[in-house]
Amino acid sequence: MLPRFSLHPMSWSADDLLLRVVRRKVFIEEQYVPEDLEWDEWDAHSLHVLALDGDGHAIGTGRLLQARGMGHIGRMAVLREWRGQGVGAAILNALIAAARERGLAEVMLNAQTHALGFYARSGFVAEGDEFPDAGIPHRRMRLRL
Repeated sequence: MLPRFSLHPMSWSADDLLLRVVRRKVFIEEQYVPEDLEWDEWDAHSLHVLALDGDGHAIGTGRLLQARGMGHIGRMAVLREWRGQGVGAAILNALIAAARERGLAEVMLNAQTHALGFYARSGFVAEGDEFPDAGIPHRRMRLRL
């Protein structure tokens, strides 16, 4: 039996149209993040992972930015109908593996508070106080590699 989805490393310069599909649906349309806050200068400098369904449609994405010897995972998004099916965990694991391959000592992310448990299952530890980002409550989380 073929896998229900596959993961692919992507670059913003070559694949931004595919990468934008999921983020637009999840962040802009579903969570009402203003479009000017969604697209930033860090996309061009990040490794992106894209999940595709069996028909080649984009269903999930995330990115890894390397800065000052540390990794920053962000823009994790999975289409609503694919949540709870292992897509997000697969993307997260691929980004963590990429950080390890780059020799990074740790990765951090800013998690929406409703997703704290999701990241904690992969070993991330919450730190600091809750803060708003694009009007959505977040907490910083860190994973030592």
